[in-house]
Amino acid sequence: MSKFADYNFSGQKALVRVDYNVPLNDKFEITDDTRMRATVPTIKKILNDGGSAILMSHLGRPKGGPEDKFSLKHLIKHLSELLGSPVLFANDCIGEQAHLTANMLRPGEVLLLENLRFYKEEEKGDVAFAKKLSTLGDVYVNDAFGTAHRAHASTAVIAQFFPPDKRMFGLLMESEVSSAEKVLHQSQRPFVAIIGGAKVSDKILIIENLLDRATDIIIGGGMAYTFMKAMGGKIGNSLCEEDRLGTANELLKKAAEKNVSIHLPSDSVIADKFDANANDSTAPSNNIPDGWMGLDIGENACEQFSNVIRNSKTILWNGPMGVFEMQKFQHGTKAIAMAIAASTQNGAYSLVGGGDSVAAVNQFGFADKVSYVSTGGGAMLEYFEGKELPGIAAIKG
Repeated sequence: MSKFADYNFSGQKALVRVDYNVPLNDKFEITDDTRMRATVPTIKKILNDGGSAILMSHLGRPKGGPEDKFSLKHLIKHLSELLGSPVLFANDCIGEQAHLTANMLRPGEVLLLENLRFYKEEEKGDVAFAKKLSTLGDVYVNDAFGTAHRAHASTAVIAQFFPPDKRMFGLLMESEVSSAEKVLHQSQRPFVAIIGGAKVSDKILIIENLLDRATDIIIGGGMAYTFMKAMGGKIGNSLCEEDRLGTANELLKKAAEKNVSIHLPSDSVIADKFDANANDSTAPSNNIPDGWMGLDIGENACEQFSNVIRNSKTILWNGPMGVFEMQKFQHGTKAIAMAIAASTQNGAYSLVGGGDSVAAVNQFGFADKVSYVSTGGGAMLEYFEGKELPGIAAIKG
């Protein structure tokens, strides 16, 4: 059993760091509540034990103090519906009202504090600010994997004000950490990492770290064309980081030395402009005509990549294969999602992480057909780069 599951919150006020940095439309309606839903089991366990929960989070990037559009008050109604009980709100996170409401909180009640980032001390990791926050609760629970890579006051600094037996991960954080560790440290082979997205520069560290663990690395998305050009291919107007051609060759060389197979798309769906209504065609990925650009992997590449995925026992997916937001260029990303789902059904362990990959599995209806979908984009990326995450280190002491 986990430390959190074993702990009895009866009569305790749990100060819970959640990641409610959710997208809102111009009417302040939540357009994706994944991160909120993911914290419900943690909150309900605290309440069911006879404890109360004080939730703290950030939302957006307020410039210098309170801004209505970044207020967490916009989340109260939906959070109340998710929990099936009313949620109290404090219009500050450390002020007098926050302390009075927290002090009067009864077992079974939930209090949501106002946006932590209305104070610049939050992002600065200010110790005095963290101490003020810590006085609101008896127990500190970090359930915000999405911010675990930030050394902020509420995610890393605050833990020191609670004894080791009164600071812990929530259920979401526990599952995120155990899923990531399963892939990084307990992976069964063959282990394929599928890395997509626009830029090689964003993914250098994760590829380098995975070269010591994966048997296969599939590279798709815009970053594939930097590799193609580095190998002497013609890529037309496709996305390319000219200053990373040497890096791409270096990664290919290291992979060969470590006996890791790098898979690049044999063909591409190409377009004459970056537009949903562009003229499209197909071409070998290393021979794209001038004036055309690769916006998705082609049919042969789909088959090529799917075969590798189907034969794998561990799968990590971070980044799409093309511009899947445009219907014309979503086939490759969808084919990868289907292959991962099929492999998972056959017993492979699959972890999907990173904003675009998560958006893709949700969009195509495969979220419940993979082993785990991570809620942390940047945090998961840094974890797989081999970095120690401050929010995890603080709890482990």
